[in-house]
Amino acid sequence: MSPPPRRGPGSGAGSGWGSGWNSGWQEWEHSAPLAVEGGLAARSTRGAIGTSWWSKRFLAVLESFGAGGRLTRGKAYARKGQVLSLDLVPGVVSGKVQGSRAAPYEVWITMPVLAPTVWESVEAAVAEQALFAAQLLGGELPAELEDVVAAAGGSLFPQSFDDLSMRCTCPDWGLPCKHLAAAFYLLAETFDDDPFRILLWRGRARAELLAGIGGGAAPPAGGGSGSGAAGGGAAAVVSAASELADLPGTPVAEQLDRFWVAPVPLPARPPTLAAPADVLLRQLPGPPATLGGATLAADLADAYRRLPRTPGSAPGSTGPADR
Repeated sequence: MSPPPRRGPGSGAGSGWGSGWNSGWQEWEHSAPLAVEGGLAARSTRGAIGTSWWSKRFLAVLESFGAGGRLTRGKAYARKGQVLSLDLVPGVVSGKVQGSRAAPYEVWITMPVLAPTVWESVEAAVAEQALFAAQLLGGELPAELEDVVAAAGGSLFPQSFDDLSMRCTCPDWGLPCKHLAAAFYLLAETFDDDPFRILLWRGRARAELLAGIGGGAAPPAGGGSGSGAAGGGAAAVVSAASELADLPGTPVAEQLDRFWVAPVPLPARPPTLAAPADVLLRQLPGPPATLGGATLAADLADAYRRLPRTPGSAPGSTGPADR
């Protein structure tokens, strides 16, 4: 379904968060939302939402535009499971959010995809960096990818309010309403789960991107193929396993008598660790005040120092019997 026309005054180019409404108007839907079962509740129950650098960056950009309490209420909606569905295709995120009315509201968040020439430049740059390619193949976005996209003439994240177009079927004139804000926060958590969703939103599917940097099968007909596909760093990473497979191997049956033999002589006994008896205790967070806090930690450390040690071990060190 196509999103409806943008509602409200102040909807021309250059409008920002909240510019689609008059600050003197009352916001719609002050009543509590209807409870739902099986909603897409955010994993985060308090504090910030998002754990990876890319989801945090995405939310930081959005919050920098300034939406005040609307984002706060949207975060509460996300944590209560009011988002019923969230779908993503190149350029468009759509979903349904349950408000206080019987019928869920439909939301759309759109952002223009990057031009094919931009993606080709990005793929060529990534293919030249084996580390970048390996991180992508491992399902992680390189921290430098945002700069790589910028150097290619695009942007990985929205740079201004004008980069986004938002729609919601609720009667609230403000943008973003709490239903859209809830979708934003759930979207960030899906980016945590699969960073390639960010790239898909910007116009490049995972298979196409990996093929463009030499790390996957050829893209489908009509898809973009990166100019850096041949001879890139990703190709070396991917082909490493096949190159090792060409090495001659020894049949397992001929190695059974040496399977448990160390390749180099080992010492007669493992060395002891000269460390304070409470060294592990120091690595743990302090106990809460309800359990005694620092006093309990000091008592435990004293108890560990009094534990019996093997004969001949130095005071304040641990021997084999202590481990």
